[in-house]
Amino acid sequence: MKGGQIGVAVAVCAALLAAAVASPGCQIVGAMAASAHRSGSHEVKAKYRGLEDKTFAVVVSADRSIQADHPDIVITLTREISRRLAADAGASGYVPPNEVLAFQFQRPNWVAMTPQQLAEEFGVQRLVYVDLAEYRLTDPGNPYVWKGVAIGSVSVTEADGSMPSLFAFRESIRVTYPDAEGVSPLEQPRDTVKLALTTRFVQRASWLFFDHTEKNVMEY
Repeated sequence: MKGGQIGVAVAVCAALLAAAVASPGCQIVGAMAASAHRSGSHEVKAKYRGLEDKTFAVVVSADRSIQADHPDIVITLTREISRRLAADAGASGYVPPNEVLAFQFQRPNWVAMTPQQLAEEFGVQRLVYVDLAEYRLTDPGNPYVWKGVAIGSVSVTEADGSMPSLFAFRESIRVTYPDAEGVSPLEQPRDTVKLALTTRFVQRASWLFFDHTEKNVMEY
C-alpha cells in the first residue's frame, strides 16, 4: 500500500473510531434532552378573552343519569369553575355560584331556557355554559379497575354582543384519570379518583379563559 493510501485508510479508521466513541455520548445527551422536554412546561395563551372587564355567570348542565351516580358533580363544577374564572380571567364581576345553584334548584324548568335567556335572568354580559356529557369512574360493567373519563363542552354567550342567540365561543373537553392502566379500588380509593378527575376537568375548562402554564407532555 502506498503512502497516500495508508494516510487515507488511517483517516477513515480514525473517523469511524471517533463516531463509535461519540455515539453513546450523543445518545445520552439526546435522552437527557428528551427527558427535560417531557418534564418541562410552556406558556399557553387563552383561547377566549371575552370575560375580561365583563360580568359572568357559570351554569353547569349534566344528564340525570350522571347526577344520579354523582349528585354533587354539578355543585362542585359550578363552584370551582366560577372560583377559577373570578380569580384569573380578569372579569369585572360574577354571580356567586350558590345563587346560580339556588336558581337551578328553585326553577327546574331552567333547562328549557336558552343561554341568552339565562344571561338575561342573571343580569350578566357573559354566560359560561358547561355541558357535562359524560362522567364516569370505570368502564361500564367493570367496577374492578378505575378508568375515569369526563367529557363535556364549554360555551360562551355574549349577551351584549351582536348575536346573543349564538355561542360566541365553544370548545370540547375530555380528561381521564388515572394515567396508569389497571389501578384497582384497593390501590386508590374512589374519592381520590373522583377528586383527581374533577380537578382535571375544572382545570381544562378554566384554562380556556386565561394565559397559563402547561406541561410539555400532558398525561390527560
